[in-house]
Amino acid sequence: MRDTTGSGASRRQVMQGAAGLAAAALARPANAADRPAGGTPSGPSPIMKAIPRTGESVPAIGLGTYQTFDLLPGMPRDHLQEVVRQAWEGGARVFDTSPLYGASEVNVGAFKAALGLDRGMFITNKIWSTGEFLGDDSHARRSMEQSQLRLWREKIDAFQCHSLVNVDVIVPLLKAWKKEGRIRYVGATHHEPAYFGILADWVEKGDLDMVQVHYSILERRAEERVLPAAQAKGTAVLVNMPLEKARLMKLVEGQPLPDFAAEFGARSWAQFFLKWVIAHPAITCAIPATANPAHAIDNMGALYGPLPDAGMRERMRRHVETLPGFADLPKMPWYPGKSYPGLIARARSELKSRS
Repeated sequence: MRDTTGSGASRRQVMQGAAGLAAAALARPANAADRPAGGTPSGPSPIMKAIPRTGESVPAIGLGTYQTFDLLPGMPRDHLQEVVRQAWEGGARVFDTSPLYGASEVNVGAFKAALGLDRGMFITNKIWSTGEFLGDDSHARRSMEQSQLRLWREKIDAFQCHSLVNVDVIVPLLKAWKKEGRIRYVGATHHEPAYFGILADWVEKGDLDMVQVHYSILERRAEERVLPAAQAKGTAVLVNMPLEKARLMKLVEGQPLPDFAAEFGARSWAQFFLKWVIAHPAITCAIPATANPAHAIDNMGALYGPLPDAGMRERMRRHVETLPGFADLPKMPWYPGKSYPGLIARARSELKSRS
């Protein structure tokens, strides 16, 4: 894959350089916990976004963990610890996980402890729970207690109602936990556009400190209601699937990065797509997922330099829509050509064999 800029650099060169940095870091102790979010003591400043309800600022690129951090017990996982290290040293502070994500919570908690990164890590977690009867919160409480143990943290920064499951019970419960000092922010999530209207309804009610939604240069339906509602209500926005689960990267294989990408500091297609997302004024933080340390380094490059303005974002969109295969991208499976053999994959395979 070649991503060329006006300087003549290719994405392969960018990735080779990133891979070298990742390999060198495997033998280096973690010592970045007290560094500013810029990732290096004297490096450039990262792009920061404010959480509207409090004014607290977070770096605009974080790390997601769905599928990529799910492994079977005993499988090698040093590469995932290196992903966390490289994301952190690149400036990431928002780390998103969920009980739904198999072993991801366990791995995030283990790597956080091993690398000494607890101070300053902004953990966004989720509740995926119903109960024994309508209004019963016992399952949710057990889920929270399990998450605390897995992540090895008493107070979680943000808890989100995962995919709006049992939302009429969970959001009031999260508000109670916030009032009791157990969590700091209340949120809700969904990645399916069919549910964006319901998600927007909850934002418009004013109950959510943050909302997590699927948004990318391909999937822009969040612009219809969710993002305007978030701006109107002072709700932070986390973005899942900003790279479309690697489908956007598959689309641009062999495609040159346009020369105008240099105007906003994008040196790779990943940075091109991520900068497009975080340049929207409603967006607080994008959380791309990866299991590759070199990709983590590349992604974090989008956290630095200028952002495209509205006119440039439109130019970027128009350019990408001319690429062969763009219209068929929604039909492409997630993570094309990749496999993540974790708890989720095993459970799905076993169920398929029985049904």
